[in-house]
Amino acid sequence: MKILFYRRKKNAVPARMTSSCAFSSVVPAKEGIQNGSRKYWISALAGMAIGFSIFIIFFLFFPSSVFAVTNISATTTQHWAWNDLIGWMNFYSEANINVTPTQLTGYADSSIGPISLDCATSPAGNICSSQNSNYKVTNSGGGSLSGWAWNDSVGWISFSCQNTSGCGTSNYGVSISNGVFSGWAWNDVIGWISFNCSNTGGCGTSNYSVVTSWLPVAATGMLDSATFDTSSTGAQLNSVVWQGSMNGCATCGVAFQFAASNSSSGPWTFTGYDGTVNTTYPQNPANSVPNTPIPITNYSAYSGYRYFRYRVILTTDIAQSVSPKVTSISVDWSP
Repeated sequence: MKILFYRRKKNAVPARMTSSCAFSSVVPAKEGIQNGSRKYWISALAGMAIGFSIFIIFFLFFPSSVFAVTNISATTTQHWAWNDLIGWMNFYSEANINVTPTQLTGYADSSIGPISLDCATSPAGNICSSQNSNYKVTNSGGGSLSGWAWNDSVGWISFSCQNTSGCGTSNYGVSISNGVFSGWAWNDVIGWISFNCSNTGGCGTSNYSVVTSWLPVAATGMLDSATFDTSSTGAQLNSVVWQGSMNGCATCGVAFQFAASNSSSGPWTFTGYDGTVNTTYPQNPANSVPNTPIPITNYSAYSGYRYFRYRVILTTDIAQSVSPKVTSISVDWSP
């Protein structure tokens, strides 16, 4: 398949297909220990970076973007977009469109040919090129889409007014909520592209939308401390307290797990309040409050050991746009 692309200058509104800059290619890439009354306080991230943000330490693993099985609904009314000039656009028929936390991949079918959502998964394969265009439709992680799609006949398709100089003239965009697309995309040649019949005030005449099984989830990151030596095999962990902020996020979380061993090299099995790897202190990370001690209630899990480590776990909001900030951690323990 021959894919035609033209160069789009950075921050420029995409030109039309009549541009003379056309390409024919395979295309369009943060310890101190204080001794007082036989109680020891460890306040540190033990040689690790202070004041870290989850956006630095969390690790997310996303599926491959190359022609993966589609997560667009096969239901007849749940994989269509509409344009008044070219009609229906089918987001399911090619069985390759995937919505991920970072982008859309694959291509849709239409009467004017494929609509490519990502240069790495075009009908011609990976056509990304720094000289031409590394285009894609991006996902904020919370379902707000932006970026560009491409079609050989009509050129660039914008999924958000933020792609250009702003939304003063026309405030449009495409978003996903509970798996359902809504809103409008724009193309200079064919105009508006609707992703949901509710955009026009009702679905009585034609009940259509694009629906995906993808749902936004909070991102989780963790950091393990260095190994602490209590110099006693009868030490007891009492509580943990952290300094920092939830950054105004009611659904974010800060939680801890602990591991204990009689060897400085472990093994280390991090557990929560019930002694399993699936729980934390506190039980609900969203109930964690800065400067407030969190009791370590499962005494038997960590008593009788000389060494211990902690794991701090941070959770963002659902849109992955806000995370807690931890600046210091103190563990209260008794010999």
